[in-house]
Amino acid sequence: MKKEIDVNEVAAFLDTCGPDTKVYIGADSERFQIDGNWFADYILAVVIHIDGCHGCKIFGAVQRERDYEQKKNRPRVRLMTEVYKVADLYLKLYEVIPHDIQVHLDINPSEMHGSSCVVNEAIGYIKGTCNVVPLIKPKAFAASYAADRFKSLVA
Repeated sequence: MKKEIDVNEVAAFLDTCGPDTKVYIGADSERFQIDGNWFADYILAVVIHIDGCHGCKIFGAVQRERDYEQKKNRPRVRLMTEVYKVADLYLKLYEVIPHDIQVHLDINPSEMHGSSCVVNEAIGYIKGTCNVVPLIKPKAFAASYAADRFKSLVA
């Protein structure tokens, strides 16, 4: 299962929107087992908030890959793969659209959650690669809600 986001389609849609339009990108992943092997679906979402006040259009993609993570409660590899994928999407979009793009990561900074194991590494990677400061939970709605929900809509 692999579907890519067509950045030219996103750019064409943005051309129909006003200058106050906001762009948010995020990623989420879901781990599951098939025939004794672990896989992860990586879900990417581009949320376009039309004119900052007229609803949203969501572009999304789902990419399935083998998951070799050994520590289920500390999913470092899978979470950093989400971060790499959202950074790659940011760089592709940055080339074709004139809007500011906000990056959202589905990472919880609370030590009570497994995703906290990569919070500093993930933020640093996005800062260094994309030159933007990403938002994390609870402010990262493009990852926590849009990408999380997108897979169930296309399944």
